[in-house]
Amino acid sequence: MDHRRLARPLMFVGVLFSIAAAAQAADTQLRTRAQSFFKVLPKDMASADTPLTPEKVKLGRLLYFETRASADNTVSCARCHQPALFGTDSLPKAIGAEHRPNPRNAPTVLNAGIQFVQHWRGDRTSVEDQATRALIAPPSFGNPSYESAMAKLKAIPDYPALFAQAFPGQADPVTADNWGSAIGAYMRTLVTPSPFDDFLAGDDRTLSPAARAGLRTFMQIGCVGCHNGVGIGGSMYQKFGLVEDYWKATGSPSIDRGRFDVTQDPADMYVFKVPSLRNVAMTPPYFHDGSVSTLPAAVRVMARVQLGRTLADREVADIVAFLESLTGRLPDDFATTPRLPAASARP
Repeated sequence: MDHRRLARPLMFVGVLFSIAAAAQAADTQLRTRAQSFFKVLPKDMASADTPLTPEKVKLGRLLYFETRASADNTVSCARCHQPALFGTDSLPKAIGAEHRPNPRNAPTVLNAGIQFVQHWRGDRTSVEDQATRALIAPPSFGNPSYESAMAKLKAIPDYPALFAQAFPGQADPVTADNWGSAIGAYMRTLVTPSPFDDFLAGDDRTLSPAARAGLRTFMQIGCVGCHNGVGIGGSMYQKFGLVEDYWKATGSPSIDRGRFDVTQDPADMYVFKVPSLRNVAMTPPYFHDGSVSTLPAAVRVMARVQLGRTLADREVADIVAFLESLTGRLPDDFATTPRLPAASARP
């Protein structure tokens, strides 16, 4: 027997085993490092201060799609945050009641409940606060008062009973605060677990080689300094343009001073909330003014103005592959629209 012939296939098997073991070890190391920066999405985004009940969520879903509480009966939350567009409207800047333009791009509502504030400048404290104050914001629902908005809902026969079920024991539950609480409850259910969450939980099959390379680059070059946590962003403020003025890279038609206009603190000049990157591949255009239309271009801008780096084409492609792994599945009760209560019959 020629033992040399038997040794060759055994050696080949050994090499394959070694390669597989090395790859598995590399994936484990990558996941371990990723787990130090990122967290898996929770089942929902309830908190001690914002408990969820089926009645509030049911009402909130109806109100999210309700246009009749707006000044011109055309605006709902879903107008600027459409399910088909992953909770955005694909416009550089949203259009509200009476065709009034919003000053900034509409961010996605998906997973918004885990962010520490709302709006690009952080001038809304929560999804509940945002939903309530949108009622009287001229570029949003455009109502002259909360009372006028609630009067419209009270005139729709089914809503008083639905509010009473969601907020039992209140003499007059159809209020702006309860509107915001109900919509906020619904929004806190809009969680979109992604292939990246499965990877963090231990499934190596969910990320492509390019996505794994992109994750490694994303961590190595410093993107995780701002885009971290369960939202992969949405947990801090940061100046847009740490290395150079952002508008030179984005081609923005106007310069937005960011949070400075809220606080009047010079330290807040050009400071914005760091956006969550979950579902980012599905939500162009990018940045507060929608000035960049593609994700690869946005990645290049961020590397340039925040990190002072010019990325190679391969690095950009890999990072985009990683960002695409953050695209989750739309919740069923968001992907489909509900049947709204009928208005009262006219005499």
